[in-house]
Amino acid sequence: MDSEQALGALAALSHSTRLDAFRLLVRHEPEGLTTGALVEASGLSQSTFSTHLAVLGKAGLVSAKKRGRQQIQRANIDQLRALMLFLARDCCGGRAELCEPLLAELSCC
Repeated sequence: MDSEQALGALAALSHSTRLDAFRLLVRHEPEGLTTGALVEASGLSQSTFSTHLAVLGKAGLVSAKKRGRQQIQRANIDQLRALMLFLARDCCGGRAELCEPLLAELSCC
């Protein structure tokens, strides 16, 4: 991931609706959720929520796959991993042991 891609992903996640939707999709990996379920969880109209999904999709954070008559939305875990690695790459001056508390917190979930 380069700086432009990271900025795009961070910008996409900088809105509470998009951040909440993305986190919900991450919790529902690998099955994903229907667009309707996401709309219902957001409390927004279909058209408003679709705009948010488009932003997440453009940033490469969410993808959709048609299943029958429904669209299944999925979090792009590879893109999330790339963003996290991009942000942490220079962590603690290259001293990985200083990042261990963060890794311990992540492994508990």
